[in-house]
Amino acid sequence: MKVTPTTIADVLIIEPKVFGDARGFFLESFNQKAFDEAIGEHVEFVQDNHSRSVKGVLRGLHYQIEQPQGKLVRAARGAVFDVAVDLRKSSRTFGQWVGVELSEDNHKQMWVPAGFAHAFLVLSESADFMYKTTDYYAPAHERAIAWNDPELDIRWPDVGGPPKLSAKDSAATAFRMAEVFV
Repeated sequence: MKVTPTTIADVLIIEPKVFGDARGFFLESFNQKAFDEAIGEHVEFVQDNHSRSVKGVLRGLHYQIEQPQGKLVRAARGAVFDVAVDLRKSSRTFGQWVGVELSEDNHKQMWVPAGFAHAFLVLSESADFMYKTTDYYAPAHERAIAWNDPELDIRWPDVGGPPKLSAKDSAATAFRMAEVFV
């Protein structure tokens, strides 16, 4: 696998080796040993999630203030613009974001460690988004920051109209009012 650091050192882009021919392709989407070596520590995943969304759906910016989740994310079908925001107050990149297109064609994955808010915007007609998490979903501890917070100034791609949001994401808090990590 190829590992590329982003402008936020702990967030990594991971590209598996893809073996393709006229019949299609094969790739190893996850290998515990290779992943641990790539990020320099052992990470245990406890939950796999799969969501399907239509074009223009924006999910996030989500995080859990307790039971924080590290996430290894990818688009198995379609394409998304994936974003991580550093919520670690002690980090030199606190409040900064990084975004990358993940798609069924580029096979890229993004490692989003615990301590980050995460979101994705569907760019294709629909997308199957898959992610592994390092802790279990804990709805009582889930928080959301507004996708369009002016202080974060995330540059979302144009999908031909406003994003489609859940009620929870429509009511998300401003970044400066959000609970953050130490």
